Amino acid sequence: MEYFYIKSFHLIFVITWFAGLFYIPRLFVYQIESYHKLSPDKEILGKQLKLMAKRLWYIITWPSAILALIFGLWLFYLNPTLVYQDWMQVKLGFVILLFIYHFKTHQYYKQLQNDVVKKTSSFMRIWNEGATFILFAVIFLAILKNAINWVFGILGLVILGILIMLGFKLYKRIRSKNPEA
Repeated sequence: MEYFYIKSFHLIFVITWFAGLFYIPRLFVYQIESYHKLSPDKEILGKQLKLMAKRLWYIITWPSAILALIFGLWLFYLNPTLVYQDWMQVKLGFVILLFIYHFKTHQYYKQLQNDVVKKTSSFMRIWNEGATFILFAVIFLAILKNAINWVFGILGLVILGILIMLGFKLYKRIRSKNPEA
């Protein structure tokens, strides 16, 4: 019974971690766009968006990542044979990729908190989809528990990526015609 409670907590914190990873790049988009506004909007928006990003990052996203990791390791402690399953090894590869994404997002967070704008809002819109790809891969691996089908999963992710890029281009075209969209 303990295993299912730990698994539940692991899933809860994975979900809240992803919520933070989905929302923080959107805040980055707004922060970057606020730098191009005139005073006093630029300062007012910039200050508020920095505060929102700080609270999201340090109150929700980082603690959720750490707790998801702790409960995940606890699951391995309770069921060590999991680590030897092919699907879990592939999933762990995606989890490592997720942490790399998290740390890179942290770099972007620090830059924007220090008023250093090195990326465009368009880049951040695309960056925002990185966690989506990882989420799809991890969920399909965890549910199907089949490492062989990950090839089909990658193909699905490529198709998803193409659809997201097409959607992004369509949104950009609509936005160029109507900046309020």
